[in-house]
Amino acid sequence: MKLVMAIIKPFKLDEVRDALTAVGVHGMTVSEVKGYGRQKGHTEIYRGAEYAVNFLPKLKIEVAVADDQTERVSAAIVSAAKTGQIGDGKIFVLDLGQAVRIRTGETDNDAL
Repeated sequence: MKLVMAIIKPFKLDEVRDALTAVGVHGMTVSEVKGYGRQKGHTEIYRGAEYAVNFLPKLKIEVAVADDQTERVSAAIVSAAKTGQIGDGKIFVLDLGQAVRIRTGETDNDAL
């Protein structure tokens, strides 16, 4: 099992959700996060004063999938979240040791 974690632009959430549903993902966790990468933030003007925004708003999506679904899920996220601009985000794939569905007690792939 793998945990696919993606950091994306907030306005891309609906497209990513639809793409993941199309490849058979039944659930995900979404968190609002802030951060920066190579873009290193930007400057904005508020009431005539310019100020730096160092941490940009992003969304973190976490999806637990079987090993054989990892490539399809990553490809679906890339195709849906890509704008071609800096700050599109990143995908991280981590090994997932165990999963347990609390309601039924099912474990591992059955719990997904």
